[in-house]
Amino acid sequence: MNKEKLTIEQVFSLDLPNIILYAAPVMIGLVLLEWFYSYRNKKDYYDGKDTISATFIGLVNVGMSAGIKVITFGIILFFYNLVPWSIPNTWWAYVLCLFWLDFWRYWAHRVAHENRFWWATHVTHHNSEKYNWSVSFRLSWTQHIKVIFFVPVVLAGFHPVVFFIVHQLAVLYQFWIHTEYITKLPKPIEFFFTTPSHHRVHHATNEKYLDKNYGSTFIIWDRIFGTFMPEQEKANYGLTKQVNSYNPITLNFHEWSDIVKDVKRSKSLREAYAMIFSRPSELEMVKAKFREKEN
Repeated sequence: MNKEKLTIEQVFSLDLPNIILYAAPVMIGLVLLEWFYSYRNKKDYYDGKDTISATFIGLVNVGMSAGIKVITFGIILFFYNLVPWSIPNTWWAYVLCLFWLDFWRYWAHRVAHENRFWWATHVTHHNSEKYNWSVSFRLSWTQHIKVIFFVPVVLAGFHPVVFFIVHQLAVLYQFWIHTEYITKLPKPIEFFFTTPSHHRVHHATNEKYLDKNYGSTFIIWDRIFGTFMPEQEKANYGLTKQVNSYNPITLNFHEWSDIVKDVKRSKSLREAYAMIFSRPSELEMVKAKFREKEN
């Protein structure tokens, strides 16, 4: 039996809560508390300008999310209405959706590190040399195009309401794992869930830690797909080539700017394609190969 198609008016009539907006004051309060505690204990975990920049980036991102809400809902509804099946809107649907969404968050995150175009939508989150709760605010203003990675979630039949609530909870989960203060947790938790220990590895520039631990809520995907790395040596944070700026515009668009410059310098369509879609960690090697060919 075909399900009844939803309209965007029907979904908006439900007046869904913006969980992230409600949580924002609590998160900002916790950041201030962690900042004060670090200052009192002479821990070099915070940089004032860096934190203010991260907070500004985060608040603009929340505003952008609200501003393009209709577009995002429209995309999700379009694909939900494409399929004739649906999963009942029950409590266990939220649990299933969390796992299915997290699976696709893993791949979206991994692609964002292994493809330069998508890296440009994510690099903002990594360009701080500190690691604290304010880093969780540093979400790129162009990250919203990654909604296409979550189309399989609604194609599975999860109701858009279930999707949006679970997605907000998954985003909120990222807040607590951005801290130096929480060390390793009991083994069952460390084995199954993404923890601060795992995520410190992900943000590190240490060679052995690069491109590891993409899991958002669950670390099991990294264990399954071979990208898991336990925390061993102390992590150094930031980018392998630092931006050295607190300007939110620079932090959000420096990689896009570099892509445009590299494409303009390209001598062929093949080179231009490589400048856009190469693996970021291999970009210099790719550039060197094209320069050799020119000579």
